[in-house]
Amino acid sequence: MSDLDHAALERWLSERLPGDGLSVARIGGGQSNPTWFVDWGPARHVLRKKPAGPILPGAHAIEREFRVLRALEQTDVPVPKALWLEEDDAVLGTPFYLMERLDGRVFTDATLPDLVPEERREIYLDMARTLARLHAVRPGAVGLSDYGKPGDYFSRQLNRWGRQYRESPGGRVAALDRLGAWLEAHRPGDDGAISIAHGDFRLGNLIFHPTEPRVIGVLDWELSTLGHPLADLGFCVMPWHTAPEEYGGLVGTDWRAAGIPTREDFVAEYHAHAIPTPPLTPFHVAFALYRFAVIFIGIADRARAGNAASAEAASLAPLAERFAIRALQVIDGAGVVAG
Repeated sequence: MSDLDHAALERWLSERLPGDGLSVARIGGGQSNPTWFVDWGPARHVLRKKPAGPILPGAHAIEREFRVLRALEQTDVPVPKALWLEEDDAVLGTPFYLMERLDGRVFTDATLPDLVPEERREIYLDMARTLARLHAVRPGAVGLSDYGKPGDYFSRQLNRWGRQYRESPGGRVAALDRLGAWLEAHRPGDDGAISIAHGDFRLGNLIFHPTEPRVIGVLDWELSTLGHPLADLGFCVMPWHTAPEEYGGLVGTDWRAAGIPTREDFVAEYHAHAIPTPPLTPFHVAFALYRFAVIFIGIADRARAGNAASAEAASLAPLAERFAIRALQVIDGAGVVAG
């Protein structure tokens, strides 16, 4: 995959922002929209753009990322400041946006090995509080009343991810087929709960203060929409149901002794700071695992097409089956549930 056109980016920056002296560094780890650190003189920015090549309709929606970041700037949800959206493909090949670069810590290992137990516990609990603050924002109050279709969220999501799975050129996954059928048969009725749903709210998409166990930035809003708060919460508790080799879970580690709260404590902290929200059920957790499994299917498809955002994308393909199996364990009552 080609890198940024530095000369084109320098011309674009010089026409819009004061400064000179361009420095660019690719940020690794992401499986979706390619991302770079971009320094323009003394100013430090982050650039995210759509990947090159064919993509599914509605995927890699950096325009939506930019919009929701702008909308949340005046709330108590910590987000980086969105600076500029460029939708003209002619500049860098695909649309992109520029945002401020936050100085802080990003944790990709759910066990938080370099922290002391008290810090580990507070990192997780502040993650829960931050999610609750997001869900407390009324979409209409920040100009996002049309950010998604209101109501019947899980039915629409099951239709979306089921269609994406069916349209995949890869082979079928038996566990994922069984899981999808169960979710269809047990989809809950519409309870009227609507929030701004992040869609990928997890430890690795948060920036924490350099020295304090406090979230200072929520990143990667590509999958955000108007949705159900329990979709985000179910997604956020996945580490208690997956192993370290399954995209960084906790199962099989000594996480209790390390100071990480139980799943029940995490969920209780969320509810203690959230607007009134129904209880989390096995459906919500299984749905979150299902959706992530289909995301892994898409990553594998892009790897085969040669336009995945990370060199490790191909190695993630087996995780679609692993996550489907974990979801079936939750449904069958055999999953690891902290308590």
